[in-house]
Amino acid sequence: MANDIVLITGASSGIGEALARRVAQSGRSVALVARRADRLEALAAELRRDHGIEAQALPCDLTKPGAIAALAREVEQRGLTVDWLVNNAGFGTFGAFHALPVERELEEIRLNVEALVEATGRFLPAMVQRRRGVVMNISSIGGLFPGPFMSTYTATKAFVVAFSAGLEVELRGTGVSVLCVCPGFTRTEFQSHVDVDTSTIPSLAWQSADDVAGEALAAASRGGILVNGRMNRVFTGMLGFLPRTWVTRASAAILRPRDAVH
Repeated sequence: MANDIVLITGASSGIGEALARRVAQSGRSVALVARRADRLEALAAELRRDHGIEAQALPCDLTKPGAIAALAREVEQRGLTVDWLVNNAGFGTFGAFHALPVERELEEIRLNVEALVEATGRFLPAMVQRRRGVVMNISSIGGLFPGPFMSTYTATKAFVVAFSAGLEVELRGTGVSVLCVCPGFTRTEFQSHVDVDTSTIPSLAWQSADDVAGEALAAASRGGILVNGRMNRVFTGMLGFLPRTWVTRASAAILRPRDAVH
């Protein structure tokens, strides 16, 4: 087990970075995956220095064809065993779908869905064979209901929820747990890329990336679907009692761009 690692995609910022820090604090070794090599190298060096664990940087653009297969080969060549797989890499586009470049929407699907499925498919079989392991997929509460003006993003996150829930049942009794993490409003770099007025969102609804990471790691061995934050759990619990059209319209009111036509 000396070469066991927690492989985290999208580890250069936000929830991925927070998870890497939390995992390192627990004494587990990590392999960090993201596009930004400088950030990964700096974070890996910091984790090695501060926690005395093995931290490896694996720069990789997971939207590129063959990227996951190349990543799997690199992991094998380094003699590493992926004990935990954290599929965190992803991004969201924002705006009316008809006004967005379709190429970027397809890239979003490739990263949020295809890369996640392929990474799981390449690393999960060995976990099942060893009869231990964790697959942690980072979704969003946006995956629990439609999100106008983020239609592609919320659809990809809905896929992650459904995919994870199905795997969790399939893998019962194998020693491998599957956890789907559904954060709500989380203070990360994500907000800097969207033109949404979040001033009306109550402060109690916000979490830090570290809060999300802490809850996720505490729930990893249990598996299932985790909605982060007490207020978010209450909110999503209420959704089942409301007509879907109401929920979608309310979501549109929150997410509508400042310059959108009413």
